[in-house]
Amino acid sequence: MLALRLTRSARPAVQLRRLLVAAASAGTGFLLLSTLGHALTHPEAPAASAIRLAWCVVPLAATVHLALAVARTDPGTRPRPGLAAIGLGPARLMAVSAMTTALSTLLGSMLALLFFLHLRGDLTGMPFDGAAGDFLAAGRPLPWPAALTLLTLAPVSSSVAVVLMLRPRDARVAARTAPRMFGRFGAYATTGPGETFGAYGRFGSRAVRPLAGRAAGTAPAPSAEADGASSPPDGALPAPADGAPGETAPSAVNGSAPQDVPPARDVPAPDPTALPWGTALLAVGLAVEAYADRGPDVGGLPLPGGLPTGPAAVLLGWTLTAVGLALAGPGLTHLCGRLLQAARPGALRLLAGRGLMQEASRIGRPLGVVCAVASGAFTMARLYDPADPSFGPLTILGALVVAGCTLATLLTAAVEARQSRADTTAALLRLGAPARTLRSAAALRTGALLTLFVPLTLAVAELAALPLMR
Repeated sequence: MLALRLTRSARPAVQLRRLLVAAASAGTGFLLLSTLGHALTHPEAPAASAIRLAWCVVPLAATVHLALAVARTDPGTRPRPGLAAIGLGPARLMAVSAMTTALSTLLGSMLALLFFLHLRGDLTGMPFDGAAGDFLAAGRPLPWPAALTLLTLAPVSSSVAVVLMLRPRDARVAARTAPRMFGRFGAYATTGPGETFGAYGRFGSRAVRPLAGRAAGTAPAPSAEADGASSPPDGALPAPADGAPGETAPSAVNGSAPQDVPPARDVPAPDPTALPWGTALLAVGLAVEAYADRGPDVGGLPLPGGLPTGPAAVLLGWTLTAVGLALAGPGLTHLCGRLLQAARPGALRLLAGRGLMQEASRIGRPLGVVCAVASGAFTMARLYDPADPSFGPLTILGALVVAGCTLATLLTAAVEARQSRADTTAALLRLGAPARTLRSAAALRTGALLTLFVPLTLAVAELAALPLMR
């Protein structure tokens, strides 16, 4: 019920993103049902139906990726101070987010089922013409257990992925694994965020505050140095002498902190370190594609969309290349930010470069996935044979689902990045920075990313198409 209320009361932009998830789920569900119809129409060729089902993994993965991005940017399920007191802790918010994702994907699956039944003629009694009889199986009864099993793949996969991504973590374990930061002089090596520039001299920042749980009017407890007390036991952090906020150890699990401890500030994400691994996978994938046609002829693998039949190693090379681009995306985005700040940068280049470095972990991976999908689309365009009738409506639907999901995921990540730097933008505007400078920095970031990723996409597409053009 809470998930339904949050879904109804969301903003139009949030509703639009959820409708995109529903549309992607509908397209994926229709492709899965079409695979079932092909298997019913051609019972003598189970291998071809299995290959069609295997190709449905690509739009299914794209749908799950989009559902993850939308769930991460959903403001209705974001933790806020005070929600844990009414029973809406991190675990409950994670369940609400998973239920919201399941509702969106189930809506799309139901739409796909209704459209498939309408084309078969089960609802109106007027089936589609014979051109689509190959995957509709209009003259045969539909096995409902198999159809419902296929339709639940997208909702179950998306919900499980959201649960795994948004699962609450132990705050004490996160505090131990966080980098050690030393703020003021003499702090007990706390893991909280360090003090900002000018915090020491700010009026009232050094004021001693009473510890939480102490009754008003009681005398402060003597310090450890005065009474010769021993050092604190292992696993417990002493309260700071000045009562500075954010330096007491959290005493609750699953992200719920005591009432007297304010939530810690967002720690900047670490620099991406997967660039060498992504580059290695990209090189291995291209090498596998280059040497695929030089090995022994073990039979070809039928590729969708009218592409020429090639060895199975080509598909393995394409997969490694796509994974490599996705892994290398954050590192390449971080590299763009560093290059923008090279050679004595001005304020504009410094602002744009720092923004890219800060957002590398957030927009880098969707950008790498878009690069992989664009290289695959360019390869299909180079290898497409108009005389081959295998390029049908299902291929167009699959391509639209994959391309639309990747672009929508990238735009959703951009919206998330904009929301994360809203406070910084507001602070710059209050300091007198012109809005034109901020727009110029955004345009400079976009131009830098296009300058790096567009030639990379074209180069990967050209190298991927070489084995099948010989």
